[in-house]
Amino acid sequence: MPSFSLHVTDTLAAVQPSSWDALVGEQPLLSHAFLHALHETGCASPKTGWAPRYLLLRQGEALVGAMPLYLKAHSYGEYVFDWSWADAYRRHGQRYYPKLLAAIPFTPATGPRLLASTGQLRRRLLEGALALLAEERVSSLHILFPDAQDAAQCAAAGLLMRDSLQFHWQNPGYRDFADFLSTLNHDKRKKIRQERRRLTEAGISFRRPTGADIAAAEWAFFYRCYVNTYREHGSTPYLTLPFFERIGATMPGNVVLVIGSRNGTAVCAALDVFDHGTLWGRYWGATGHVPGLHFEACYYQAIEFCIERRISLFEGGAQGVHKLARGFLPVTTRSAHAIADPKFAHAIEAFVARERIDVAQTVDELERASPFRQGEANEAPLPGEAGGTAQDGAPREA
Repeated sequence: MPSFSLHVTDTLAAVQPSSWDALVGEQPLLSHAFLHALHETGCASPKTGWAPRYLLLRQGEALVGAMPLYLKAHSYGEYVFDWSWADAYRRHGQRYYPKLLAAIPFTPATGPRLLASTGQLRRRLLEGALALLAEERVSSLHILFPDAQDAAQCAAAGLLMRDSLQFHWQNPGYRDFADFLSTLNHDKRKKIRQERRRLTEAGISFRRPTGADIAAAEWAFFYRCYVNTYREHGSTPYLTLPFFERIGATMPGNVVLVIGSRNGTAVCAALDVFDHGTLWGRYWGATGHVPGLHFEACYYQAIEFCIERRISLFEGGAQGVHKLARGFLPVTTRSAHAIADPKFAHAIEAFVARERIDVAQTVDELERASPFRQGEANEAPLPGEAGGTAQDGAPREA
């Protein structure tokens, strides 16, 4: 049998899309098209503090494993917050940056990070990443939002495991939006109906073009809304119009725009990414404030889309206790961390242990505040555990 070899590349142009996607499966946010678009349009690049260090595992000429790795010069766009760790390094006269990061840039979505078909190959990738940590002489390695399988692999290798919180909506097979509403308690059901009715009375209607049906002018309008959201929060947008246009062209079966209009004039837009089983709420914006517009564009329209397409899970992104009142339930997410300096590793281990207790208590409290009618909450099982949150100076996602 051909021997295994590990390589590091700074560009996905060196990897055949079909070989990469064979490792990824159907997860669009990890696809060659999505990640390469981030790099080629300059959104995730050395200039923006995201220097690719993709780890490739080959057996002979065949690609049998990969890991999306970046050498990071900051902690923006990650949604698992280590600012206090970086500050501790600074106060002790040491450098926290650069660091190694395994993640999807700007995307707090749970999924595989050790892209391989067997536990043995995933272990080789993780060992390669840890070896790169030593070779690059950086402070740390962070693996964000790994799925349960990869999280277990990281824990077995001795990485520090950290818990965070997200809110996910589940579709056990609702017939329509009214069927979903019928499972909520009276107050929550009444409030959602009022919000939707007021928008209808204000003359606002919605459409949801997908893929090739999204016109260039609609992408331009969405980008204008997206930039407005960041501007209102005093932040700089991470992504560019060429990036959005590119994924619209290369991933037509995985993107949907929600466009709200009044009297024929568009007033808001939200972008979601989806596959057959999951929808990921990403970005939104509006040209002006209309009460209830955000909830309709970002949540209710996406829920209707999931019901129509029989999509079982809607990950609403980072942050958002307000999502609870709209049928989203708390989910524990995971991240894994290797800290090179033993003294800092010990201190961070104690920190994440205390934090884990706080997250568990918060989840318990939120579950007791479930929006569902008593006896009907959690009839469908909660998704498995995963990895991250958000609040890194960027505006809230959809």
